[in-house]
This record gives sequence, C-alpha cells and structure tokens, in this order.
Amino acid sequence: MSWRKIPMKFPGTCIVCNEKIPVNEIGLWAKGLGVKHEKCAQINELQCIVCGGPAGCDQCEFQENCDIPNVSQLCICKKCSEEKDAFDAYQKYVNKKFSLLNT
Repeated sequence: MSWRKIPMKFPGTCIVCNEKIPVNEIGLWAKGLGVKHEKCAQINELQCIVCGGPAGCDQCEFQENCDIPNVSQLCICKKCSEEKDAFDAYQKYVNKKFSLLNT
C-alpha cells in the first residue's frame, strides 16, 4: 500500500500521533489506512501502543523486514509483550486509541 501526498479537503486525524490535520494542510493518505502528517511519516522509531514508550525498532526481530513508514503504528515493545496479560492490554489500548473501531 502506498501513501499519497494530498492537500486535505476535510479535517482529519493523524493515525500516528492522533493530532488533527487541518483543511489545506498536506497529508499522506492510503486507502483503508487513513491519513498522517508528513512529519509523522519520517519516524524511525515506533511507539508502543500500550506504554507509549519506544517500541525498540533497532532491536526488533522483524527489523530486516519492517518498513517503518509504511507499517501499522500498532507495535508493542518487548517489555509490554512479555507481561502476563499482554494481549488483553494490547486490545485495550488499540480500542482506546481507535474507538471508532468499537462501533
């Protein structure tokens, strides 16, 4: 899936930082994924969806196959993934961040 640079015709919410993208600002859009700021596409380290800290991209076992600007922003760090109820915590925070998915 490729990201396309577009001038925003409607306000949107960045899928990376969850901040608003106003009308007429340039955003990156991908069908089925949403929009993100240009600056958010240049991130070299993803955030953990659970704790908000760095996901540990430089030590990730999938680093060779991961295309950070194009992957989901729903990574989990090693520490959080090793917790007892990691999957439940992951689901909780994904549902919280993307409440629209809960409808």
